[in-house]
Amino acid sequence: MIEIERKFLVNSIAYKEQASSKTRIEQGFLNTHKERTVRVRIMGDKGFITVKGISNASGTSRFEWEKEIPVLEASSLLKICEKGILQKYRYCIPSGEHIIEVDEFLGENQGLVVAEIELKSEEEKFIRPDWLGQEVTGDIKYYNSQLSKHPFKEW
Repeated sequence: MIEIERKFLVNSIAYKEQASSKTRIEQGFLNTHKERTVRVRIMGDKGFITVKGISNASGTSRFEWEKEIPVLEASSLLKICEKGILQKYRYCIPSGEHIIEVDEFLGENQGLVVAEIELKSEEEKFIRPDWLGQEVTGDIKYYNSQLSKHPFKEW
């Protein structure tokens, strides 16, 4: 139940040509406490509730628990979330043994494109495509919970 993830800015749209899928996501936060977040997400035709713990010092690892829930329940929970519902498209790009997920934000975060890759260990090597830009792992302003409060357009 530990998520190990690195996060990067994206410096071109080349990832779109390599994507194996594109899914619309709407998500909100029932709780954005610094030691835990509780997220509700509708991803395509599925609903999810996720609890994430505080990140380690590097921002690479943290507790994560996720459960699929009926999309109607997720839709109802989104109505009681904190202010700042996020909307984005997620592109999944195969990269060697990994999948890189690229989030293209909409609404108040339009213009921001962030890539994430989940790893088995913090030291695990991965193929880094040319369109993967500056690493922002651990930079709190790129956390979805913070983007819901302080959108990219306000930076």
